[in-house]
Amino acid sequence: MSSIKLKVSRVKENKGTFEDLKVWQKSRELNSLIYNLGTFENHIKDYAFVDQLRRACLSISTNIAEGYERQTTKELIRFLFIARGSAGEVRSLLYVAKDLNYINENTFDGILENVTEVSKMIYGFIKYLESI
Repeated sequence: MSSIKLKVSRVKENKGTFEDLKVWQKSRELNSLIYNLGTFENHIKDYAFVDQLRRACLSISTNIAEGYERQTTKELIRFLFIARGSAGEVRSLLYVAKDLNYINENTFDGILENVTEVSKMIYGFIKYLESI
């Protein structure tokens, strides 16, 4: 049984936790990347920008968790769409950070790759849930 099918069956049977979801685990890693950017702490004085980026990033994992805990496929899908929107917000803010020289190209590329992967995972999960 595929990992996604197993996780979905656990949702329907009220087994497992959101912590079991690979997409949640990956979004948690993304949170760490954003929060551990030394560049923010040392060079960026635009605290509102940093706060917005961090909140958008946190919104990804928290919406996945909240949707999973609702224990209906319909609600999970709704919260996954919200999480995916937050992933788009993070990507947009990363471009701003790069354009304003808040982060360097390597940092931008690494985080962009991670958030894009999370967004694709969320989309794949949504499509799977819609098909069952």
